[in-house]
Amino acid sequence: MRDRDTIPDATALGLKALVWTLSEPDRAQRLLDVTGLDPADLRARAGEPAVLSAVLGFLEAHQPDLLACAEELEVKPEALVRAHEELEGPRW
Repeated sequence: MRDRDTIPDATALGLKALVWTLSEPDRAQRLLDVTGLDPADLRARAGEPAVLSAVLGFLEAHQPDLLACAEELEVKPEALVRAHEELEGPRW
């Protein structure tokens, strides 16, 4: 088991969160509906910071998903929030 207090790379964590999100069809469809992405666009842009930020924001918006994803990835929910902030970039 990993140390849940370590700070993972934001991009790697975002990709893992994306895979987790897509692993359940209803949740995957909600992601597409909320973000406006279509499957082809998601496949083509999966590694882009904006897409990963959108995925993490999607998880943040529904606490049960955020908590379940964090548990599955063996990180604290706060790590997902920090990764979202890092991928989103500076706010003006």
